Amino acid sequence: MSFECFELKIYDEKKTLVDISFKFEDSFALVGQSGSGKSLTLKALLGMLPSNLDMQFKYKWEYKLQKGKSVVLVPQNPFTSLSPMTRIKENFFINEEEMQTLLKMVGLETWIKDRFPSELSGGQLQRVIIAIALSHKPKMLLLDEPTTALDSELKEQILKLIKSLQKSTGFKIFFVTHDIGSAPVLCKNIAVINKGKIVESGKIDDILSNPKQEYTKRLIEANFKNREFRC
Repeated sequence: MSFECFELKIYDEKKTLVDISFKFEDSFALVGQSGSGKSLTLKALLGMLPSNLDMQFKYKWEYKLQKGKSVVLVPQNPFTSLSPMTRIKENFFINEEEMQTLLKMVGLETWIKDRFPSELSGGQLQRVIIAIALSHKPKMLLLDEPTTALDSELKEQILKLIKSLQKSTGFKIFFVTHDIGSAPVLCKNIAVINKGKIVESGKIDDILSNPKQEYTKRLIEANFKNREFRC
């Protein structure tokens, strides 16, 4: 059993922006409202924070975050993630056979490779993004609200696809989202972040069934009100 341990402190002009720590096994969700510190945490993992921030970044991983392609991002909006002037196949840096295999793994026909992004739907584009991510053979996928631009049916399909791919390929998941209700599809552990600090963390089923903090309760209630139900 391998646990990933993560500590992050970010200061700006002596003001603490983020001060968090957590550990997880194979899948983890960081949940919070806009402005809670999720994006800063994600940018720190990707080495994208501005140089004027004073950052203390400690980690204990099986791999280096800043080197190679062992950590790969699946971004929020598939419509802005690829150049509209570039065919899908030109985003892959692997041979034709491997590319076709990955496209099939994410549920796409191989003719997709010759299309431009503008010719595809949001669901198709997000599957392409996932296939590109897998082409780098990641040890961890960083998921930045990967279903925000999709409708509820496509959202569920994409989350289940990612979980299925994790089981078959073995990568770990770090899922950043405001939608606490989607976290159980992908993750075993969760941390709720508010104003740069973890206010509640643990097994996701325990947190959802018995939240201790009012902030967590509000996130759950908001998710319940916005969630669509089908008969």
